[in-house]
Amino acid sequence: MTKPGVVLGPEDAVVAAAARHFSFPPPRTTGGESCRKLAAQVDLGAAAVMGSWLDSMKASSPRHKLMAAPLAGAAADAEHDDWMERHPSALERFDALAAAAKGKQVAVFLDYDGTLSPIVEDPDRAVMTDEMREAVRGVAARFPTAIVSGRCRDKVLGFVKLEELYYAGSHGMDIRGPTAADPNNPGKEARSVLCQPAAEFLPVIEEVYGALVGSVEAAIPGAKVENNKFCLSVHFRCVEEAAWGALFDRVRGVLKDYPGLRLTQGRKVLEVRPMIKWDKGKALEFLLDALGYAERSDVFPIYIGDDRTDEDAFKVLRSRGQGAGILVSKFPKDTTASFSLREPAEVRDFLRRLVDVDANAT
Repeated sequence: MTKPGVVLGPEDAVVAAAARHFSFPPPRTTGGESCRKLAAQVDLGAAAVMGSWLDSMKASSPRHKLMAAPLAGAAADAEHDDWMERHPSALERFDALAAAAKGKQVAVFLDYDGTLSPIVEDPDRAVMTDEMREAVRGVAARFPTAIVSGRCRDKVLGFVKLEELYYAGSHGMDIRGPTAADPNNPGKEARSVLCQPAAEFLPVIEEVYGALVGSVEAAIPGAKVENNKFCLSVHFRCVEEAAWGALFDRVRGVLKDYPGLRLTQGRKVLEVRPMIKWDKGKALEFLLDALGYAERSDVFPIYIGDDRTDEDAFKVLRSRGQGAGILVSKFPKDTTASFSLREPAEVRDFLRRLVDVDANAT
């Protein structure tokens, strides 16, 4: 009899065809660490250089990629083909993924913006479709499922509206387990999971939020500062490119008085975070440990995300020698992920296939 949460796939011959996409280093011998131990090491980072930051901000813009593509012509096509060879579609290689997960406990980890919902100009309007919600609900009914987002945990829960999931907000600095009963363990109460490694930074984050609203949002048309509880997001998606330099200067001007905070970047957003060694990769490790999977070799974690902040989670899967990282992107870019999907609609279809293959196996 098939156990709930285990994916069964086609014949083992399919695995050999995709072997190089699962040729990770051997699994680590050490297990999951506690929330406190994982966050103990301080990440000092490096000094930001204005020119490199602006170049990076431009590189994160799909508009720049779209403008460059027609100019590149055949070279761009060759680059795309080569990238797809190294990061094939998770839908086209789904049978190989299912075969690799055969007999293993699957766990699913999902970014939100750009993965479950489209990237939109107003971050408050990044709602997921009912079809996507049903796909996520179906996956969560069969496998432990978590949302790992840079957003405030409560805001993501408000978007997703599924209480049976694990939620890791603020880039994993605010983790809580399901508030509804675990569908994978009928009759058991919801797991009590809580991890907030940056709790001591809350007063500083609130103070800097007010300073950024006054210095950036009030002065740069189109800029929006979002309070994600344990981190802050400065969105510049609606800011004219000519003003990006001024925006960066103002953000850096505020942060110079707060040495305990660091600046990172995502898709058309600058992120202000506590200077602790914690990211989505650490959140993934914590969740695997909380689920009791840290020491197990028969686990197949699937992590799907679209942002550079998701790379930390992809790297964890590589280092563990387990599972599959899937990047959501229409454009070739550097990634540690093994597979790709083009857009949220393909993520939805992939999740539906996960549900279907498990239903057929049982």
